[in-house]
Amino acid sequence: MTNLSDKATTLLQLHRPGDPVILPTVWDAWSANLAVDAGFTALTVGSHPISDSIGKPDNEGLTFDEVLTRIRQITAAVDVPISVDIEGGYGEDPKRLIEGLVDAGAVGLNIEDTVHSEGGRLREAQEHADFVGALRAASDATDVHVVINARTDLFIKQVGDEADRVQRAIERLNLAAQAGADVLYPVGFHSDDVQKRLTSELTLPVNAIGHPAKNDKQSLAALGVARVSFGPLLQATLAERATELLHRWN
Repeated sequence: MTNLSDKATTLLQLHRPGDPVILPTVWDAWSANLAVDAGFTALTVGSHPISDSIGKPDNEGLTFDEVLTRIRQITAAVDVPISVDIEGGYGEDPKRLIEGLVDAGAVGLNIEDTVHSEGGRLREAQEHADFVGALRAASDATDVHVVINARTDLFIKQVGDEADRVQRAIERLNLAAQAGADVLYPVGFHSDDVQKRLTSELTLPVNAIGHPAKNDKQSLAALGVARVSFGPLLQATLAERATELLHRWN
């Protein structure tokens, strides 16, 4: 599979509510090859794992150019669709973000509503939707339908009153859907009832975070999830196992 447009189409088609695509979150060519060799047909690249792998902090401790360098290494190593966590956009113009990703061989992205370059503030709902819309317009100007995964950090940042947080997340993400997102990501670990509400009231396929050792595909499928990624948890789980092995020799 070499055509980027075909890869983008494949990635989008893999999002099936109730039969979720599992996108192991990788950070370099080694971890990408590990996941592909295990049988996975698409991957996502996480900002936190990349940052950890080169000793820099998450939350845009890397520049966009540094991210692209790593993406090129990954896409040179594996021939599967790649989605990239671009955090809040690194202060870059949406056109630059899309063109950089496509040039590096990626066909999808996660975009947060946290603006790390401005003290970690949360974009207003319409502001985030407008950013998603600008990304979609930039994608439409290419021959690759970049799969946009619009994320909200309302839950992990515990923004506002808990009583209406789910409703605010739904409204926020549905605005992003109207602006051109393909997938919606209310990141955080949710109760089954909340997850069911999210998958039923959000208007696009829903991404859920999964713990590679503690969750399973069947349970998330039953909740209507269409996509599962691991965030930093695959790397963290491997680090725990590596620490156990190393301590045997210390």
